Amino acid sequence: MIIIGEKINGAIPSTAKAIQERDEAFIRDLALRQTEFGADYLDVCAGTSPQLERETLEWLIHVVQDAVDTPLCIDSSDCHVILDMIPLAKRPGMLNSVSEEHGKCEILLPKIADSAWNIVALACDNNGISTDPQVKFGIASAIVEKAGGYGISADRLFIDPLVTTISTTGSALLNFSETLRSLKARYPEIHITSGLSNISFGMPYRKAINQQFLTLAMSAGMDSAIMDPTSDDMRAALYATEALLGQDRNCRKYLQAYRKGLIGPKKK
Repeated sequence: MIIIGEKINGAIPSTAKAIQERDEAFIRDLALRQTEFGADYLDVCAGTSPQLERETLEWLIHVVQDAVDTPLCIDSSDCHVILDMIPLAKRPGMLNSVSEEHGKCEILLPKIADSAWNIVALACDNNGISTDPQVKFGIASAIVEKAGGYGISADRLFIDPLVTTISTTGSALLNFSETLRSLKARYPEIHITSGLSNISFGMPYRKAINQQFLTLAMSAGMDSAIMDPTSDDMRAALYATEALLGQDRNCRKYLQAYRKGLIGPKKK
């Protein structure tokens, strides 16, 4: 399971406050703790106004890379901003994101075709986010084909089918899973990722929904998640699901995590 740590994002109130106050210690701690708890990439998203986004991202990238060597997931809705940030990265990581909106694929993909950067691709277009699995499959397929046309191999793509909120779409998980399975059947080498907390927006006791979404989506074939690796509940769900799905030989990772105190009751 490829974990993209979600905590360094200006959409999170506590992180937004730290960004506004330029609190380096807070951001460093987020980077260190997410890395300690197993993040393979650290999402870095300014979450500010367009006028401040470049300056804020530059600051965040500097602080995070000064604290850890974990590869970055540079996150912006503006492909031009993403391209501007790439030279600041010490090593290739992940770019979040492209879609079929407003020519984003044509802007970003040719620029990074000959690099080692991976790409998050969103299953949406100028019509927005569909709830129809076949529509999402068509959009995602178009992105995979465009990437291939630029020489970008399928294993560099992390497709996000964009799960909708269960409070407005009761079949949100089912639609997500159908899209996922269709994509993996046609393109077995691609990765599937998702922001886990999106499905529970507007609901009480969100962590229960997020945990079950992680488990069920992994069972359907999701192999990456944008999540909070510092959450005890989410870590436990992740390790347990890997063991139950036969992805953890002899439950070694689960047992090791328990012995290290990464999962299970806290010692007093």
